[in-house]
Amino acid sequence: MRAARLIKMVLLLQSRPSMTAAELARELEVSERTVTRDAQALSEAGVPVYADRGRAGGYRLIGGYRTRLTGLARGEAEALFLSGVPGALREMGLEDAASAARLKVSAALLPSLSDASRTAAQRFHLDAPNWFTEPKSPDLLPAVAGAVWDDRPVTARYRGREGEVERELEPHGLVLKAGVWYLCARVPDGGSFRVYRIDRFTAVTAGEGRFARDEEFDLPGFWEEQAERFARSILRAEVVVRLSGDGVRRLPYVVDPASAREALASARAAHEDGWLTVTLPVESEEVAHTQLAGLGPEVEVLAPESLRARFADDARRLGRLYGT
Repeated sequence: MRAARLIKMVLLLQSRPSMTAAELARELEVSERTVTRDAQALSEAGVPVYADRGRAGGYRLIGGYRTRLTGLARGEAEALFLSGVPGALREMGLEDAASAARLKVSAALLPSLSDASRTAAQRFHLDAPNWFTEPKSPDLLPAVAGAVWDDRPVTARYRGREGEVERELEPHGLVLKAGVWYLCARVPDGGSFRVYRIDRFTAVTAGEGRFARDEEFDLPGFWEEQAERFARSILRAEVVVRLSGDGVRRLPYVVDPASAREALASARAAHEDGWLTVTLPVESEEVAHTQLAGLGPEVEVLAPESLRARFADDARRLGRLYGT
């Protein structure tokens, strides 16, 4: 524990011209008195740590000292590639590994590039969750993430449509979609790959050994295929609508964008009044009513008749509200 802290202290001082005891204490999560003792221990070990006295004082390395303790451990190297998603790293329990990796990389850079991580962070930040939601990290996410990282099989209890079931899984990858975590896992003994919502796991136990990972498994490609298949699977109904020019432009923003594009591409030519008749796949009449209401007077429902009746009732109620 202390050895790791001493190495981190050297790397911190190597990446910056000088640091106060308070700054080091904050970075190392120790007291300023501990920082003083650690600096003394480094000095006795031959590391040229120099303490500047006074209000503006601090600690620095002298004589152009450069440590060679910059080799990345495998876990640190893998976490480094996720550094652009700090929230995800924190939820998976990989924040410390990523922090150590960034520090080692910073220490290995030329002095003129030592502020690269700070300037990049000032220019790009990824905020994955949707607006108006309060994402909650699943309690079992760190356990699942650890199994994914180490290629360990898991025995998991999962809340499905037919109640809670137990599954033996080979976890291959994690996906964070709109603030929700998913596991892409294979059923053992050559089974198929499936997708599980991690917040529906009630228990996860990792095995001692490691499974043989499918090296041809392409996580981004698999997820894209599954997401498209899911989006199409829930579009079980159809509605026929007329759209104004503005309605055509806004349609992809109120329904599934891919379905909207396909429906518009296959639509007949616009009428003389400029309106376009479109047959649109939807999840249900209820969902279509909610979505298409966002187009207001830029859409007219032609079928089914029950949905048209809903919009006619909406129009009458709006007329009464606005006195027309």
